[in-house]
Amino acid sequence: MNSVTYDVVVVGGGPAGATAANDLAQAGASVLLLDRAGRVKPCGGAVPPQLLRDFDVPETVLEAKVGSARMVSPTQRTVEMPIKKGFVGMVDRASFDEWLRCRAAESGATRIEGTFETLGPSKDGYIELTYREGAKSTLSRRANMTGIKTIRTRYVIGADGANSKVGKQAIGGADKLASVFAYHEIIKTPTAMTPRARARCDVIYDGSLSPDFYSWVFPHGDTISVGTGTAEQGYGIRGSVTELRTRIGLDEAETIRKEGAPIPLKPLKRWDDGKHVLLAGDAAGVVAPASGEGIFYAMTSGRIAAQVIEEVLQTGNAKTLRLARKRFLRAHGKVFMVLGAMQYFWYSTDKRRERFVTMCADEDVQRLTWESYLNKRLVRHDYFAHIKIFFKDMAHLVGIGAADGRR
Repeated sequence: MNSVTYDVVVVGGGPAGATAANDLAQAGASVLLLDRAGRVKPCGGAVPPQLLRDFDVPETVLEAKVGSARMVSPTQRTVEMPIKKGFVGMVDRASFDEWLRCRAAESGATRIEGTFETLGPSKDGYIELTYREGAKSTLSRRANMTGIKTIRTRYVIGADGANSKVGKQAIGGADKLASVFAYHEIIKTPTAMTPRARARCDVIYDGSLSPDFYSWVFPHGDTISVGTGTAEQGYGIRGSVTELRTRIGLDEAETIRKEGAPIPLKPLKRWDDGKHVLLAGDAAGVVAPASGEGIFYAMTSGRIAAQVIEEVLQTGNAKTLRLARKRFLRAHGKVFMVLGAMQYFWYSTDKRRERFVTMCADEDVQRLTWESYLNKRLVRHDYFAHIKIFFKDMAHLVGIGAADGRR
């Protein structure tokens, strides 16, 4: 491998990295996709239909289709939010990410299991990159490695998660990425679970389970993801998941696996080093505030990164790398701003969470929420609905809105 050079090395084979590798390979670039084996990110696994359309993902990859969400308040008040047109797809990250990596390989990307180590010096338009070939055994936790390898590449896409080693080595400020920590348990779906429960996502807003985020129960067909997240250091979210499973009667269900990882709160201020390196996915901080949705935005950032790298390969102008962040925020920055403000205010206390769940009972809120989520854009054309929602929000802010949702 020491004599091999690439146009692009993509570090990390999650949705962002695998999408970037696939697009670049299809464009004719020589691509190495470097990914750690056995890595699965804790994730509810929700994907909108727009993702299937944009990235040519067949519905056969989905584990389930969800037709509604149920919002649960701190006082256990529930609000059903049915999807009247469309569905939310559910994927299992272990199989979904692997499907994306296999597709990239089929498109021509070279795929290697290994762990990124260092970025070396830049010379003659190339940068050196070292990695440790092989994988760590998830059973013995002992290294099963064949040694350090060094390769040369024109560009590197760092898609190696919120604790990106690529970002920390190449880009100032990447080590200060603000994150929440998420933890979930994948359990076997009980045979007694009703069809209605199998087709519904539960989103639980309860400060006793998470002081500043939410908890979830998301169906994946034969399995269920039960999890929670928080930015509060030292908060016992494993205990929160145990408590949640007890509350919903799933404490005795078979546990298949447990996973935890940081999830970014907002995009980094810089994604590139102006020379060879560009970040994407969680490494760039592209997870939607409030919802924690990351798969669609990761794949979108991976595609934008690939497009920018294609341009740089043609022109040789590495300053073009900075356009990736600009293009992403031009398309999705307003959504992130709105969701960030919503999380900052409505998730801050249980009293506000209670009012937030109450607002979710409003038909206009539900319609605009689902239209925006399913199609990945803010709904702008229905001005009267937005005005109605604004005044209802103001009523709740000043305490006029009835806590039990009566109007």
